[in-house]
Amino acid sequence: MASRARAWGVSRVAAIDWAMAETAVALDLPLAAVAEKRQFLRGAAVALPAGCADVGLRGSPNLEALSLVAPDLILSSNFYSFVEPQLGRIAPVITQNMFIPTEPALPKALSALETLAIQLDRGANGHRVRRDYETAFDALRARATRFAGRPCLVMTVGDARHVQIYGSDSLYGGVLPRIGLTNAWGGDTEFGFNAPVPLAKLVDFPHAQLVVAGPVPLVARRALAQSALWAALPPVRAGRVAYLPDRMPFGGAPSALRFATHLVTALDAA
Repeated sequence: MASRARAWGVSRVAAIDWAMAETAVALDLPLAAVAEKRQFLRGAAVALPAGCADVGLRGSPNLEALSLVAPDLILSSNFYSFVEPQLGRIAPVITQNMFIPTEPALPKALSALETLAIQLDRGANGHRVRRDYETAFDALRARATRFAGRPCLVMTVGDARHVQIYGSDSLYGGVLPRIGLTNAWGGDTEFGFNAPVPLAKLVDFPHAQLVVAGPVPLVARRALAQSALWAALPPVRAGRVAYLPDRMPFGGAPSALRFATHLVTALDAA
C-alpha cells in the first residue's frame, strides 16, 4: 500500500492509530479524521487541524463515516490489522508498528517521523522534524544529568490498591534512558504497561523516584491520602513523588517529548 501512496497527491489523511495521528500532525500532514477524537484530544500532545472529523472507535472504526471523509491515505498500526482489509477498500493504508512486546517503543516513534515522510516523498521534511526532536531530547538529557543516580518508577494509579507500571517497551519507560535516567522497573510490559500491579509491590523500590503519569482518580486520591501503606513507602515519606499530567502512553514522538519535558521540569522543581 505504501508504494501506491507515493503516487497520490496526499491532501486528506485519516488516522485510526493515535501514535500515527500524532506523527502525522508533527509532520504537518493534512489530517482530516482521527478515531476517538474526543479521547484523543484529552491526552494528545498535538492540536488537531480545524474540521478534523471523528470516525468512531479505534478498534471498530465507522467505515461509513470514514468513507464520507474521503481520505486519500489511512494511517494504522499492528493493533488494527484485523480491520485493514476494510480500510484498504476506502484508501491506501500505511501501517507502522510502534508498540511490540519486548521492543523499545521510543526509537520506533522517532523513526516513524522519517519513515512516514519518506513513504510520502517528503523525506527532507521527515529528517528535519526528527532532528528537531532529537535535539530537544538531547537538551533534556543535559538537564537531567544530576538526577541520573536515582532510578525512576513510572506508573499510573488505577485505584487505591493497584498501579500500572511502564517498562522498557513502553513509550514512557523508553523516555528514561533517552534522557539519561534509569527505569527502576527492569522488565517489559506487554505493549505499554503492566496492569494491575498491587500497590504493595512498590515496597520493592525504596530508593526510586516515583513518577505518576496522568490524573489520579478522585476516589483513589482520597483513599491514598488515608493509606498507611502508601504513607509508609520510602519515596513517599521522602517526598520523591512527581505528578505529571501526561496520559497518552500510546502516543508518538510528540507525547514522548512532552512527557520528558514534564518529568525533567518536575525533577528540577523538586
